[in-house]
Amino acid sequence: MTDPVRVLLADDEHLIRGALAALLSLEVDITVVAEAASGPEALAMAKAHRPDVAVLDLQMPGLDGIEVAAELRHRLPDCRTMIVTGHGRPGYLKRALEVGVRGFLPKTVSASDLAGIIRTVRAGGRYVDPELAADAISAGDSPLTPRETDVLELAAHGTSIAEIADRAALSPGTVRNYLSSAAGKLGAENRHAAVRIAREHGWI
Repeated sequence: MTDPVRVLLADDEHLIRGALAALLSLEVDITVVAEAASGPEALAMAKAHRPDVAVLDLQMPGLDGIEVAAELRHRLPDCRTMIVTGHGRPGYLKRALEVGVRGFLPKTVSASDLAGIIRTVRAGGRYVDPELAADAISAGDSPLTPRETDVLELAAHGTSIAEIADRAALSPGTVRNYLSSAAGKLGAENRHAAVRIAREHGWI
């Protein structure tokens, strides 16, 4: 008999994480070796327990699931990563695949399907939810440059121009130019509308 698949679960919603752990524990060939409620905790637990597969929520405090996956790719290359999310927007899927995520699926997935996908990922396969994949293809790539994306992401938190300039090490005028350019590319009347459009597409 082969060794059970060692799994790390990371989700800041305790009820969901606990339910997943309980359901996966019913699988004879899967063992949940660690749980985490934030991005940094997920990295610490992964380092301590060295799981075969990390099942990561997309939106977590500290670091999101994609950022955790990117770190794990370098720190623990043998640990395969999956994103389970309630925010399956096209841009997130593309970012996830770029950092080596092997599975991307919605939180509506059944426990038995999740267990099967964990086995597939552990064996070196991939799984992307078909609907999310279709949405990503139809949405196309982000028209924003990396710098425009960074500035718009800072603006998404209601940050002032002066604060964005300080955090991005740019002049206020340059920040305004980036925001104006981003709004123009997205067909938005202002930066707030640009943030909304970019979020809807998962580009920030």
